[in-house]
This record gives sequence, C-alpha cells and structure tokens, in this order.
Amino acid sequence: MTDTASDRPPARLSNDPSSPLYDETVLSRGVGIRFKGAERNDVEEYDAEAGWIRVALARKVDRRGRPLTIKLVGEVEPYFLTPAEGVEDSPAEDAQQD
Repeated sequence: MTDTASDRPPARLSNDPSSPLYDETVLSRGVGIRFKGAERNDVEEYDAEAGWIRVALARKVDRRGRPLTIKLVGEVEPYFLTPAEGVEDSPAEDAQQD
C-alpha cells in the first residue's frame, strides 16, 4: 500500500480499526501530518488527495463510545516518522560524508 520508490504514506489512512482505510503495518511506522504547514498530532483520518483531515472533537463521544470528529479542509502532507526497515542512508547524507 505504500509507495516504496519515494517512501510516502498512502494518500488515505485511518487509525480506526473498523475503517476500511486502516492499515496496521503503515501505522506501526508512525505517520505524521502537516496540515496547512503546521504539525498535527490529533488526526484520526486523512485524505491527502482530497485535502482534508478528521480530528477528534475534544472528549466528546457518540453513543457507541467512538470519538466525535470534524472534517477540516486544507493542504495535507503525510510523512513517515521512522524510515523503512532495510533502507540505506539518504543520498544527501552520503554526499556530506564524501
């Protein structure tokens, strides 16, 4: 599901196990989100292509105990927090060592 050539997270992802967009292997690496240029740590779900994120609405929950969310629209940039296993150092770091 990940783009191994550029090592980017999928365009859509959710951290809710009941969602069809949930992917445990991707989430285990850690996914960070930049929304409108600012780091966000409270993102429940995102779609980078459509340009939206869903965030929990404080401590509010629905009748099934799931957090209530709101959709925010803007520029979304997902990235991995940890590098993929078996990936060498980046070319920029190699150039600095020479």
